[in-house]
Amino acid sequence: MRRYGTAAIRQAAALIHAGQPVAIPTETVYGLAADATNGESVAGIYAAKGRPSFNPLIVHVPDLAAAERLALFDDTARILAAAFWPGPLTLVLPLCPDSGIASLVTAGLPTVAIRVPVHRAMRALLAATGLPLAAPSANASGGISPTRAAHVAASLAGRIPLVVDDGATALGLESTIVATGPDGLRLLRPGPITTAMLEAATGQSVATASGTAIEAPGQLASHYAPDRPLRLNATTADPDEWHLGFGPVAGDATLSASGDLREAAARLFDLLHEADRSGRARIAVAPVPPDDLGAAINDRLGRAAAPR
Repeated sequence: MRRYGTAAIRQAAALIHAGQPVAIPTETVYGLAADATNGESVAGIYAAKGRPSFNPLIVHVPDLAAAERLALFDDTARILAAAFWPGPLTLVLPLCPDSGIASLVTAGLPTVAIRVPVHRAMRALLAATGLPLAAPSANASGGISPTRAAHVAASLAGRIPLVVDDGATALGLESTIVATGPDGLRLLRPGPITTAMLEAATGQSVATASGTAIEAPGQLASHYAPDRPLRLNATTADPDEWHLGFGPVAGDATLSASGDLREAAARLFDLLHEADRSGRARIAVAPVPPDDLGAAINDRLGRAAAPR
């Protein structure tokens, strides 16, 4: 583990150019970054995470111009990019024929998931490497996403050569993922950019993706899961349960005593890690309203509680 700074970014860039993945924070969660144009490098991500190869990865780039070299943008995609980039929005768009993106990144799909991050560490790494970087969350596949460097170290110890530590992530939830196209806007994964924000920016309604086909990260039924069984909408807890509260339900720790959904999103994965370390057999989570950012919080909790 190495604290963020010029030396850490230089080391991380050298490792990526050597074909190895490194952990780096973004504004959402810590990512496991590798050269998105090198199939062997991307395979290193899958190997470190134990991630199924049918699950595509998000490609991070520094700006819209770099994104347009990889994906085909329609008018709606450009409106969304202007409104929310750099930031926690991922667009799923048709892949340019000459993009150079390794097929393992897209899981063989004709589309690519692409994002322009705002976090200083990831932006510094993009500049230092000069490469598009594939970067899923830096944790064992299906586990709780990491919002601190210590979470990465605990989950991937011995599997990766470097974790760049730049403190806790600001948002604590993975990016919103949206597909644009002839059928309009489709929400593939809820996140910090809400449906209301998307509709306000575009003037279009947003449909929720249906069906079982995997088009983007975070769509597996079981995902973001702690080691212990998780029970939802629990206003009280049994003696063997660690209780995660919200609003009037205090619990052993709370997502937000005031009922602030942004605070709850930022604390969610951090507190799930704490619950997993508590020594109790199970985890119970208080009800979180589904409004606004609550939709993304409940999406993560529902997948974390799903049968494995």
